Amino acid sequence: MSGVQAVHRAGGSGPGAAAGRAGSGAVVAVVGLFLALPIVVLVGRAVLGGGLPAAVGSAAVVDALTLSLATTAASLVLTIGLGTPLAYALARRRFRGSTLLETIVDLPIVLPPSVAGLALLLVFGRRGLLGEPLDELGIGIPFTTVAVVLAQTFVAAPFFIRSARAGLASVERDLEDAARVDGASEWQVFRWVTVALAAPALAAGVVMAWARALGEFGATIMFAGNVAGRTQTLPLVVYGEFQGGDLEASIAAAAILVLAAFGVLVAVRALHWGRALDAR
Repeated sequence: MSGVQAVHRAGGSGPGAAAGRAGSGAVVAVVGLFLALPIVVLVGRAVLGGGLPAAVGSAAVVDALTLSLATTAASLVLTIGLGTPLAYALARRRFRGSTLLETIVDLPIVLPPSVAGLALLLVFGRRGLLGEPLDELGIGIPFTTVAVVLAQTFVAAPFFIRSARAGLASVERDLEDAARVDGASEWQVFRWVTVALAAPALAAGVVMAWARALGEFGATIMFAGNVAGRTQTLPLVVYGEFQGGDLEASIAAAAILVLAAFGVLVAVRALHWGRALDAR
């Protein structure tokens, strides 16, 4: 046994190492409790208080949940369709203004949602930059379901683009070149090599973008309003019930939102684990 190995073994089994493990374990427990306790209390209050069954049968909550799922699905399609080519360009090419473009893409992440909603209103509102020409064509976007989708896409797309950019940049070019040598077309290389190898990062980006869109509130209420059945997503129901003084209804709607997000995240992770096992 070398001197270095002896030092490592001694350090790994001594009192100092045990104290370090205990300290790190305490930090993990505190942080885990801090993150989990509010969610557990919220869902527990909704279940034990009887508000959750009542909310599930509420037409307003069901309509809001349906609208949330439909609009987030639409915003996710837009995000993937428009964000993937942009992420690929940022990952593979350096061009004049690319750094500025990356900064602009990341900007909605740090903007307050209300600022994002106001910015969208100034562009697509009836008196906005593009709103007046669209209004002359009979196209009105603000305070419609389309406005909800645009607001969700604006705030959620950067999460997908960031993750996709990192994943695509990590794919080794030699593997792509080898596929080309074997006769694969550019589309086949992209589909079966680039996307396949970057799939974990792409999937993570999709989940983050969907979760951000599902929880979007500020930009939606500023740009789309809070119209029941048309723009009232589930986060707006939570806010509306709370403002109206019905705390139990607000808690129940929030619990449904939490459970929906939790279910999707668990399903995605289960799919990822299944693929990992198949790969072995």
